[in-house]
Amino acid sequence: MLSENMVRKINEQIIVEHESSNLYLQMSAWCAVHGLAGAAAFLKAHAEEERMHMLKFFDYLLETGNMALLGPAEQPKHEYESLEAMFTQILNHERFVTGKINELVALAYEDKDYATLNFLQWFVAEQREEESLFSSILDKIKMIAPDGRGLYFVDRELAQAAAAPPQPEA
Repeated sequence: MLSENMVRKINEQIIVEHESSNLYLQMSAWCAVHGLAGAAAFLKAHAEEERMHMLKFFDYLLETGNMALLGPAEQPKHEYESLEAMFTQILNHERFVTGKINELVALAYEDKDYATLNFLQWFVAEQREEESLFSSILDKIKMIAPDGRGLYFVDRELAQAAAAPPQPEA
C-alpha cells in the first residue's frame, strides 16, 4: 500500500515527465526550423521516450489501486540562442529529473515501501544513462568551432542516434 505522500509525489512525477516530453518536442521543432533535422528527429524520439516514462508512473499508480492524476504542464521555452544552449538546458533538466527520482527513492526507503523502491530502480539507472548521454552530446557540441563549423557532423550523429533501434526496456 502506497502512503498518501508517495501517491502525491508520484503524481507530481507524472507532471515532470509530461513536461519533459513537451520540452523535448518543442526543442525538436526549434531544431527543425533551424535546419537541424538530425537533432529534431533525435529530440522528437526522446520526447516519446519521456512520454513512456510518464505512462510507467501513471500505470504504477493504477496497478497499486491509486488514482493517477494529470496536472497542468508548463509551456516550454521555444527559442534558443544555439544548439549548445539547448543541450545545456537539457542536461540541467535531466539533472533536475534525477533529483526528483532520488527524492522518490528516499521516500520509498523512509516508508519501507520495497515494491516502489524496486519499481524506481529502473528510473535510477535510466537517469544515469540520460545524464551520460546528454553530457556526451554537449561535449561534442562544445568541440566544434564557435562559428558553427562542424555542426553538420553533430547533427548527422544525432540523426543516426534517432534512427538506431530502441533499446529494450527492463
